[in-house]
Amino acid sequence: MVYFVSDLHLGIDVLLTSKEREKLFCEWLDVVAKDATDIYLVGDLFDFWFEYKTVIPKGYVRLLGKLAELSDSGINIEFFIGNHDMWMFTYFEEELGIKTHREPIVREHFGKRFFIGHGDGLGPGDYGYKFLKKVFANKLCQWAFERIHPNFGIGLANFWSGRSREHTEEPHRYLGDKNEWLYQFVAEHSRNTDIDYYVFGHRHLPIRRELAVNDTTYINLGEWMNFQSYAKYDGKKLDILFYKNEKGIVYPE
Repeated sequence: MVYFVSDLHLGIDVLLTSKEREKLFCEWLDVVAKDATDIYLVGDLFDFWFEYKTVIPKGYVRLLGKLAELSDSGINIEFFIGNHDMWMFTYFEEELGIKTHREPIVREHFGKRFFIGHGDGLGPGDYGYKFLKKVFANKLCQWAFERIHPNFGIGLANFWSGRSREHTEEPHRYLGDKNEWLYQFVAEHSRNTDIDYYVFGHRHLPIRRELAVNDTTYINLGEWMNFQSYAKYDGKKLDILFYKNEKGIVYPE
């Protein structure tokens, strides 16, 4: 089985506290580990992350230990850097044995081709964020932030992350094909590319949208602050499921 999950935003308290959400997610990992061959963590696992040369953010001990355990057991785990944890560098690869990706990738499973990425910066519009992403990816910017003491630097970043989310959070509804940027990306990209499934996070809404013209499917994984959603591919079909959430909805309804 192949599993996909994204947008836990650990580090902030929502319906559940960050620690409660972390425990629930580790419980989910134990469940899927029984038959998982591959687990894709599709970005924004943390609400903020910065790796100093010898320091990582406090917390997440249960999650990091569980990921190391599953990786050591032979499950292929791959992590995609999102817009909230874009300052993830080599820690996951060196300490946990988890491949880390900064750009979308294509993988084949059971004869089907998957285009997988967090989704930030794709599609039309959002030019302000696309500019900021280039700034934050700049080596000089990263070097300058590393000079700041972690007590101040991480506190400042957490404040900025919260402010950013307040201004960019979309409502819990599908905005229509013309207004969904990732749908627009898929519609354009799939015209000349043989992809069966496009799998993204970032949008914070569980979405399944069939594109009949291009014979492909757009999947958005939703998030774990409200939905506790994930996707599972069993070799025949890709389903969006919900962990301990009987009221989960896949959009558009």
